[in-house]
Amino acid sequence: MGWRDRGVEIKTPEQIAAMRRAGLVVARTLELVTDLARPGLTTGELNAAAEAHIRGLGATPSFLGYHGFTGSLCVSVNDEVVHGIPGSRVLAEGDLVSIDCGAIVEGWHGDAATTVALGEVSEEVRGLMAVTEDALWAGIGAARLGGRVTDISHAVETLVRSRGDYGILEDYTGHGIGSEMHLPPDVPNLGKPGRGPRLVEGLALAVEPMVTLGSAETDVLEDDWTVVSHDGSWAAHYEHTFTLTPDGAWVLTALDGGRARLEALGVPYGGD
Repeated sequence: MGWRDRGVEIKTPEQIAAMRRAGLVVARTLELVTDLARPGLTTGELNAAAEAHIRGLGATPSFLGYHGFTGSLCVSVNDEVVHGIPGSRVLAEGDLVSIDCGAIVEGWHGDAATTVALGEVSEEVRGLMAVTEDALWAGIGAARLGGRVTDISHAVETLVRSRGDYGILEDYTGHGIGSEMHLPPDVPNLGKPGRGPRLVEGLALAVEPMVTLGSAETDVLEDDWTVVSHDGSWAAHYEHTFTLTPDGAWVLTALDGGRARLEALGVPYGGD
């Protein structure tokens, strides 16, 4: 059974270009809400600003209505790892806020996430943010045409393990993306390299490390969406959508296409 038979969607250059347009909407929206996030604001107000911005750019929120989800963002605070539903929660000084955003342009999706500290937080929390974001870029940087999906997984895990005793979520993974927000293949955040579908031109993946200060075990709240760490430890979440070209990696949800971070890693940049 080849990679095409496993439902992996391969895009044309024109379709990747549409995904780049969706990715730029996501990037600009995350930039907006990152600047907007502050103590005293509700998660619902962040969500409203994001939805208005996405629609103002001629795009559609990916998350709104997805399996009944009621937000255009996922906003997860402190021990909430992912899938937090925006609403009446008031953000406070010292909160750690993970914001996940998706947008659709011409039927094609972009998906990315970032984590924001509101005011002063501990060095431990700053370290958590840094290791999670660095793991995201290590994973993308490990991708090569002809390689395998778990080359990304292994690089994410190796980076995190090298920094300390963190929890890496196993039950929630990155994913293929394109004409739908979630497509095969899964992109785990840990594992041995050299496994899974081959990385080929036209494949687009969302890589998203989710890392905690404690246990990797999680629970889902009664809302059936919000994922929290089992031990109450705080979590960070970073994500980008990327593809590979013959020239290198192209991060579709980064304003600069990922050039700065990739070049800092010595990884070829493959964007336009």
